[in-house]
Amino acid sequence: MKFGYARVSSKDQNLTRQMNSLTKAGCEQIYSEKASGKNLNRPQLQELLNTIHMKDEVIVEDLDRLGRNNRELTQTMRAIQDKGATFTALSLPTFDGIADPNLRALLNNLVIEIYKYQAEAERQKIRERQREGIDLAKQRGVYQGRPKKYSKHSHDRSGRFLYQQVLEMLDQGIGPSAIARKVGVSRSTIYRIKGARKEGTVNAE
Repeated sequence: MKFGYARVSSKDQNLTRQMNSLTKAGCEQIYSEKASGKNLNRPQLQELLNTIHMKDEVIVEDLDRLGRNNRELTQTMRAIQDKGATFTALSLPTFDGIADPNLRALLNNLVIEIYKYQAEAERQKIRERQREGIDLAKQRGVYQGRPKKYSKHSHDRSGRFLYQQVLEMLDQGIGPSAIARKVGVSRSTIYRIKGARKEGTVNAE
């Protein structure tokens, strides 16, 4: 059986193009979700991996739909192989014309490994360029760092509201752990806000 998997990173992105490609590829069942690729804890992906069996085929439009780095891709593809299923990325070359299944699988795996290496190398280059840019900005004295999310002077409406809400709860004697659970942020953020008020600083995160 052919299973498809489609993913976009945010809720405002559209899955239609991927769904159409997977349908044209003959997928009989398609799992789709709107979730970040930063980890493998995605409900639809996990359901797919739990569903596939021997001789099934998992199809994605592009390899990065499964994961964002070499480790995640390798882990997911190993899970597919452990089930006895095969894997196809529509954006990569196919070897359907090769009759020998072992040779076809070997070539397919080779292409995937090359792709993973190139993708990881490109991400590394991007990170290096970002670091170089930050270093140059610091040297010029224009680097301001990541915008502070929860600042008492923030222009972000929800951030300013959260800051005041946390202060009010602290004044009521509510502990940081309870506040963090109630407002949906980490305890470290609560402690930053608490420390910022105590020290008279502007930014809490």
